[in-house]
Amino acid sequence: MTTHTNPSNKKQAIFTALVLAALSAAPQGAAAAGTMSSSFEAKSMVQGVPLQMNGAGTRYRAIFKVYDMALYTSTKANTPEALISMQGPKRLSFVALRELPGTDLGMAFIKGLANNSAADLVQKHAASSTRLIEIFSGKAKLAAGDTFAMEFVPGKGTTFYIQGQAQGAPIGDAEFFSMVLKIWVGPVPADFKLKDALLGL
Repeated sequence: MTTHTNPSNKKQAIFTALVLAALSAAPQGAAAAGTMSSSFEAKSMVQGVPLQMNGAGTRYRAIFKVYDMALYTSTKANTPEALISMQGPKRLSFVALRELPGTDLGMAFIKGLANNSAADLVQKHAASSTRLIEIFSGKAKLAAGDTFAMEFVPGKGTTFYIQGQAQGAPIGDAEFFSMVLKIWVGPVPADFKLKDALLGL
């Protein structure tokens, strides 16, 4: 007798395995003080909506710079709650400061999702999260100076960009993008000093 595996169940199992692998990885180091080396525009435009830089900073792993990052919003927000509840488009812009293997970057994002959102929410958005891994794993590495970005548009979802090129159609919804934001501004952020910088503190 032939048995058929449900593709969605298989994807869920793969995603669960990836989350467990990310969570078992070595812990992230604390941020070090330093000056951001990248220059970001003060304003950005997403789907015809003007955004302003809410904050910008550098992600450190131990003493090493990983990437510079800027957050763009329609109005200023200096708390995670205000940022996540804010309506309208948002943009996260990044500049790699060292060579970043695509798979490592995708796994780091998944670890951030799992560390800052409830397990049932992570599972609920497994398809979008798996797509996130696929996007970054599809690129062997990002070199120092390469750019990537995430843009959220209400009613459409989140579009990922690498070197200014959209990586497929938008994914997820507002709840998913809130989970993405929490990677950097949640209770267990990728970098506490970067969290403060993005919130303009």
